[in-house]
Amino acid sequence: MRQGEGEAISTVEQAIDLISVVKEIHGLNSQELNKLLRDSENFTILFVTEQGLDVKIDVEKLAGFLPLHLIAVLVSSDRDEALLRYLLCGIRILHSLCELAPRHTKLEQILLDDVKVSEQLIDLVFYVLIVLNDYRQDIHDSGPVPVLLSALVACSFYLLTGCISSQWQDLALAMVAHPKVDMFMDVACRAIHLVVRFLQNKLSVQHIEICVKSSSTTESMVNYLCQQCEASLQFLQLLCQQKPFRERILKNKELCGKGGILFLAQSILKLHAPDFAESSAIVAALSRLKAKVLSILLHLCEAESISYLDEVASSPASLDLAKSVAFEVLELLKTGLSKNPKHLSASSDRTYPMGLLQLNAMRLADIFSDDSNFRSYITVYFTEILSAIFSLSHGDFLSMWCSADLPVREEDATLYYEVFAAAGWALDSVSSLDLSNTSNLEFTFIPNSNMSQASYVHQRTSLFVKIIANLHCFVPNICEEQERNLFLHKFLGCLRMDPSKLLLSYAFITGPQKASAVQRNLRSLLSHAESLIPTFLNEDDLQLLRVFFDQLQSLMNPSEFEENRVQDDRSLGGCSSPLLRREPPNLNNRNGNLKEEMSENSAFQEEHFYVRNSHMDQADGVTRRDMMDDKDKSITPSGLKEIDRDVQNVETSGSDTSSTKGKNAVDKLAECHRENADVREDEKVETVQTEEKHRRKRKRTIMNDEQVTIMERALLDEPEMQRNTALIQSWADKLSHHGSEVTCSQLRNWLNNRKARLARLSKDARPPPEPDNAFAGKQGGPQQGHSLRAPDSPGQETTPSNTRGTRSMSRMNTSENSVAPEFVDYGAAEFVQCKPGQFIVLVDGRGQEIGKGKVHQVQGKWWGKSLEESGACVVDVVDLKADRWVKLPYPSESTGTSFEDAEKKLGVMRVMWDSNKIFMLRPQ
Repeated sequence: MRQGEGEAISTVEQAIDLISVVKEIHGLNSQELNKLLRDSENFTILFVTEQGLDVKIDVEKLAGFLPLHLIAVLVSSDRDEALLRYLLCGIRILHSLCELAPRHTKLEQILLDDVKVSEQLIDLVFYVLIVLNDYRQDIHDSGPVPVLLSALVACSFYLLTGCISSQWQDLALAMVAHPKVDMFMDVACRAIHLVVRFLQNKLSVQHIEICVKSSSTTESMVNYLCQQCEASLQFLQLLCQQKPFRERILKNKELCGKGGILFLAQSILKLHAPDFAESSAIVAALSRLKAKVLSILLHLCEAESISYLDEVASSPASLDLAKSVAFEVLELLKTGLSKNPKHLSASSDRTYPMGLLQLNAMRLADIFSDDSNFRSYITVYFTEILSAIFSLSHGDFLSMWCSADLPVREEDATLYYEVFAAAGWALDSVSSLDLSNTSNLEFTFIPNSNMSQASYVHQRTSLFVKIIANLHCFVPNICEEQERNLFLHKFLGCLRMDPSKLLLSYAFITGPQKASAVQRNLRSLLSHAESLIPTFLNEDDLQLLRVFFDQLQSLMNPSEFEENRVQDDRSLGGCSSPLLRREPPNLNNRNGNLKEEMSENSAFQEEHFYVRNSHMDQADGVTRRDMMDDKDKSITPSGLKEIDRDVQNVETSGSDTSSTKGKNAVDKLAECHRENADVREDEKVETVQTEEKHRRKRKRTIMNDEQVTIMERALLDEPEMQRNTALIQSWADKLSHHGSEVTCSQLRNWLNNRKARLARLSKDARPPPEPDNAFAGKQGGPQQGHSLRAPDSPGQETTPSNTRGTRSMSRMNTSENSVAPEFVDYGAAEFVQCKPGQFIVLVDGRGQEIGKGKVHQVQGKWWGKSLEESGACVVDVVDLKADRWVKLPYPSESTGTSFEDAEKKLGVMRVMWDSNKIFMLRPQ
């Protein structure tokens, strides 16, 4: 209560007039309040108002009563500007008190430890967001409502970091545990969407024309709305980075199944500010907004527990909405890639971080192009820009895609949001008739400097390769028949268009020389992509790029690339060519013996050019092969021998530096199928079996080499781990500290499919026993047999070491033995006198297993070295467990100094090894 000048308004015993207090002290920041508390007695501060009145405030009672008081005002008051002002003042005070709480025990006990008050604070935030959604009718209001409302949304969000935790993992756990978390997610997303629409209105031409007389005022207002919108979106983004919150969102039907997140993303991606192109702050803010909403979509799309794209594809309406978002993503990419970074002029203004907009857009394009629901859509709307990129002059193409450096790269940053300053600017601006007298609000940006320049550039190039590989991939029974050759035909047609209309400030090769220029650029990309394996790219994507290059090269006719011969083919989205009359080459037509050596229903007969190495399917461990008909689709070892002999001169790489140049196409594709032929297993996870929709998607692997190695070691002690749920959960938690998050169900699925693969190999490919071996009947020792690392198990990233190793095994089988080698646990491994054809285990000097393989040569000379004198033999390593760059015991210029060198120089990982460090894999 107020009394005369010099008299106390209230005493400790008297009730606090909260409305008057809120209006009077909201302008005191936490430092000023802290100073008053240090000078106070009994936690009561004396405050002098602008009118000179003394106000006595019991801070303990203020902290305890204010949350409930604001809820009561919110419920009982009219929805007008006055309510928004008062709520903003109250939340501003609460945030200052929460900042002080760690320094004052009484405040900490009330605001952070008192369960009742903590619940009231959370309820306050929830109710504020609900009420703010009632202001949608004021979307075109040019008054104070947009400013106050955008500030209230952001300040309410960040009040949660003050009263719950500033650690996002802890905050996510607390929010997920709240009984009203689904309601919070829904209203939070709607509130952010409302702020975006306010910003959209401010950016509209009509609104700018109204405010043209006060352009500086308009720019300040737009800049402020951008900052508040970014702060709110960033709050949601940081929560989505946390696994518990992300998985809860995926279960929210309003946000996922009905497209709530997609509506938000669409509205943000459509934000444009042509009239503020000279304002670097606004341009950068819009770029960061788009980068952050793409980041949210990425987190949802990459979640393993539930397929977000399957959820949005569950209804025609949400699928159409998702395609419109994909279109906006592609438009962003076209805009970003069209500008030559060499010609970007540096702005004289302060530079602002733009966010990882292009990189995030490429990541999403990779995901969309890898999904059966979106692949054709991406092909139609994005091939034009891809063809234009390959039409660049060789110098521009190299600097853009085959370099470790770029003139300009994106910089990401986190906005450091200050609630007190943000609320104060909003309150001051709506109280002032002239914003020109109000100082601009500038927040601090914390750089996210966890990515080097080289890493950024290599990720960008690897995504470029992956998108091409995804679009060129054709998988029977997953892809629609009309998708066959769609990307190739579309690409050929678009090559005839004028690329200068798409890419600005670049040099192009036109006319008859264009065909050779495109081929040269593709060859350079192939060569550069090989250097990105395995850190940024896998062999699977590179192989598809090689196949695409081979097909394109065989179809391109230089004489048909004359100037100004452009046709429109509406059915293919605007690109056509006489080349479309020509079908891609079929190896079956090149070689008469090929079909005779294959099963009638073999998948190779028409699809061998398009089938990517099968990753395990989405979440249930089913490969693409499993999705095919139950008819026999296998290829016999004898058939592979004929393929290897008859088509040995067909190359699949146009890269002069390719480590696989000279390998024949059918042999490579046969190896892919042998490597990835999986069987159904009775012990697949039950919950995943029921999710049929996941069968249309290719598995995006999650376990890295380190995680796989950890599991292989663990299985030595716990070979039946898949039967122990508690143990699986324990190891899933441990694995998450060494790479991507791994769930219990994913790990169980990986274990089950690993076991299935071993069982199949054991059944179908057991090597013959060695009857004349002196050790054949000898009982094994007490040591545990070596376990096998399944190269294509779901939940792990297929690395080139395993991929190439399996392909080496396939080549060895086709040329030397009609029976596939058995790489399973045979029991104890025993020392043996080496004989050609034996399947063995290699160990190092400490007795640690290096890998498994097959003896190739035991007598004579090997590249000038006598095997008898050296006490060594030559082995073909198939399953390498050591690092590929490990030094060999017998290095030479001809065979290299490491396992990797040996494979590159010889085509197989064939090395010399000490005979006393070789053990036989004894049949059980």
